[in-house]
Amino acid sequence: MTDDAPVTEAPVTEAAEEPDIRRLDNLLEDLYRGQERISQADIYRRAVSAELPAQLLTRIAALPEGEYAVDEAADLLGGSVT
Repeated sequence: MTDDAPVTEAPVTEAAEEPDIRRLDNLLEDLYRGQERISQADIYRRAVSAELPAQLLTRIAALPEGEYAVDEAADLLGGSVT
């Protein structure tokens, strides 16, 4: 007997994303300590050094080049730092 039902992936829950968002928030807080604006390239380099998950690295890499204030970066990346 075989099950011909399509295989679907389980949805990602907010609880599963929370540790990643906390890591992103911690990174942004650390990066912006004493800084008003940071370039996309610097955010990406620090995220790689911090070994953030691939999903977050992809989001950061997708940001247009330029400099961002902490609230702009958090909004664009799904963080909660303001």
